Amino acid sequence: MSCQRGITMTKHILLVDDDTLMRRSLAFNLEQAGYRVSPAANAEDALLLVRREPPDLILLDIGLPDMDGLEALRYFKQQTDRPIIFVTARHRDLDQILGLELGADDYITKPFDLNVLLAHVKAVLRRCERATTSSLEPTVLSIDDLIIDPAAHTVMLAGQPLDLSPREFALLHTLALAAGHVVSVDDLLTQVWGAEYGGESQVVYVHIHWLREKLEVNPEYPRRILTVRGVGYKLKPPETA
Repeated sequence: MSCQRGITMTKHILLVDDDTLMRRSLAFNLEQAGYRVSPAANAEDALLLVRREPPDLILLDIGLPDMDGLEALRYFKQQTDRPIIFVTARHRDLDQILGLELGADDYITKPFDLNVLLAHVKAVLRRCERATTSSLEPTVLSIDDLIIDPAAHTVMLAGQPLDLSPREFALLHTLALAAGHVVSVDDLLTQVWGAEYGGESQVVYVHIHWLREKLEVNPEYPRRILTVRGVGYKLKPPETA
C-alpha cells in the first residue's frame, strides 16, 4: 500500500488527463468536494509536479500522449509513495490487471458517476490513514543564506523570515529545486500554476517581480533570481551570480 502522512488537512490530488474538458470538470468537482487539485495534461508535466510537491493521491489516465499511464506509473513509483488510481476509457481486463500489478492502488473506468469516483478516492485515502505513516518529508533547501522549508512552508533570508504568498512560495521552491539551472517559463507555469495556465507567461513575470522585491538588495539589478533571455529563470547564490 502506497501511503504518506496523516490526512487531517485538505488533501492534495494530482489529476493527470489529456482530455481538457474532462480534466477541468473533474478538477472543479473534486475542489467542490473539498480537495485541492493540481491538473496536468501529460505524464511529463505530472512528474515535474510530483517532484516539487508530492500529492496525497494521483488520478492517472492510461491513454496519455507520448508516455502512457502504464509507463508513467513506473516513474511515479520511483519518485513517490503516494497512492495512484487509474482513471481510463480502456475496458480491457489486461490493463486493469497490469496496472494493479505495477502498483496502482485502484482502478475506475470511464464513463463513471462522480459519486463513484469520490467513493474510490475516499476509500484509498482511508486505507492510507490506517497504514504506517511514511517517513518521506520534503527536503529543506539551503542556497547560501536562503533557507526554504517546504514542510513548515517557511522561507528565511539571512536569518529573517520572508512573508510570501502561497504562489510566491511555490515559485521560489520550484526554482530552488533546480538551483543553478535554468527553468523555462513554460515549466514554471506547469509546475506552479498547472496545465490550465499554458501560454499565460505574464503571470510568471509578475510573480518573479514580486519575489525580487522581497529577495533582492536591488530588484532592478537582481543577483539571486536571474533572467536567461528567451529561456526562463534560475536561482543562484548571490556571490556566484
